[in-house]
Amino acid sequence: MDLSIVIPFYNEEDSIKPLYDAVSKTMSGLSYSYELILVDDGSKDKTFSNANELAKKDSRLKVVKLKKNYGQTTGLHAGFQNAIGKYIVTMDGDLQNDPADIGNMMSKLGEGNDICLGWRLNRQDSKFSRLLPSKIANWLVRTVTGIPVKDNGCAIRSYKADTINKFPMYSEMHRLLPVINALTGASFTQIPVKHHARQFGSSKYGLSRIYKVILDLIALKTVFSSFNKPLFGFGNTAIISGILFLFSTFMAFTTWYFNPGYPLVVLLGSSALFGILTFTLGFLGIICHLIYKSGNLKIEKMYKLKARRA
Repeated sequence: MDLSIVIPFYNEEDSIKPLYDAVSKTMSGLSYSYELILVDDGSKDKTFSNANELAKKDSRLKVVKLKKNYGQTTGLHAGFQNAIGKYIVTMDGDLQNDPADIGNMMSKLGEGNDICLGWRLNRQDSKFSRLLPSKIANWLVRTVTGIPVKDNGCAIRSYKADTINKFPMYSEMHRLLPVINALTGASFTQIPVKHHARQFGSSKYGLSRIYKVILDLIALKTVFSSFNKPLFGFGNTAIISGILFLFSTFMAFTTWYFNPGYPLVVLLGSSALFGILTFTLGFLGIICHLIYKSGNLKIEKMYKLKARRA
């Protein structure tokens, strides 16, 4: 199998058929053998039933249903676990990406790149709820990682399958997958792609994704900065935090001794230490999680999936 096209959906019952038709039309003009994997991420409408009806008529269509709404990262991961193609193309299920760009993206892989990323040249989105968060998030990613990805939020991408199947995915990491690959040595290129206004339903994204991107960036930066020296990296942080805590505790007790009416100062110092410790433990947990997933990704059934093939 040359190509697996993975598309996650959540409450997109009206988009299923038009997108299937558009993908089929595009692929009929290309010479790749392919499969289309539609992942229903716990939709509450007729998304799964509409997709399943199409699968009964087309043996190239595979439908994967998640038990509940896990999010786009998990939806893509489920699709990757069921994909058998040498290459993988991902898209959004809201008809804003254009399947007609698949051919150009695949040709870039043929030139020796591991990944081809689309960047939306003329975006058809709300300036406040979509464009502004996207610009801020892209700037943050470029600044923190040093990887010049123009549009981390663009869902249409093509990958060599062995490039992405080795990486664990959690939280909102699907946005940072090209960055993670680039940091580990994968080559990538970027091309402008078409972008259409949403035809059906409503957007599932907004300003809240900036917060998620920030947390994932902190985790990503921590993991790659301390990958070969985790104890040393966290040890420095712990020493600095400990010195600051001792100083703040001394000041707190001094203040309390001369001003007994202000006992909450001690509590503030203790709370600061507790916050630092729990924050550090959280990142240690993330590193342990990544190490575990890296070793068990290909043999573990992380989610209960229901896959159907006509």
